[in-house]
Amino acid sequence: MQPVECEFEAEVLSAVLQSRWPERADPALQAHVADCTICSDVAAVAGVIEDAREEMRAEVVVPDSGRVWWLARVRARQEAAKTAARPITATQMIAGACAVGLLGACFGATSAWFQDALRWMGSAFAGFDLAGELMAHGTIVLGMAGVLLLVPFAAWLAMRRE
Repeated sequence: MQPVECEFEAEVLSAVLQSRWPERADPALQAHVADCTICSDVAAVAGVIEDAREEMRAEVVVPDSGRVWWLARVRARQEAAKTAARPITATQMIAGACAVGLLGACFGATSAWFQDALRWMGSAFAGFDLAGELMAHGTIVLGMAGVLLLVPFAAWLAMRRE
């Protein structure tokens, strides 16, 4: 059975990674690697990996530090602006819903045909006390329900996208 480890394996790996192998390595270590299959494999594999690392290091282009700093500042400003815009967006949505509700109330109060339709609906369901009252004021109830339910939902959808 062949051994799996060698006591000189770490020294061989250290010599390869420090670029001392084989020219500047200890002659005794070179002689050991010539006889030991484990250490010769370590030297061969580590040498290939070290060569590949040196080639990749030569190809890497590191950007200028000023450009990296500038891009980080731009990103920070964009994130701060996005964070600051969230409450403004919610406020605008609530104001829009209030404006739509106000326009609906003005329309209902000034439109004769709309009031006639409400009276007709109220008289059709006059036999029911609660239903008659709800039908007489059905538009207001539906409008308020829409404002109270749909506007927060729309604001939540808008916030979720950001």
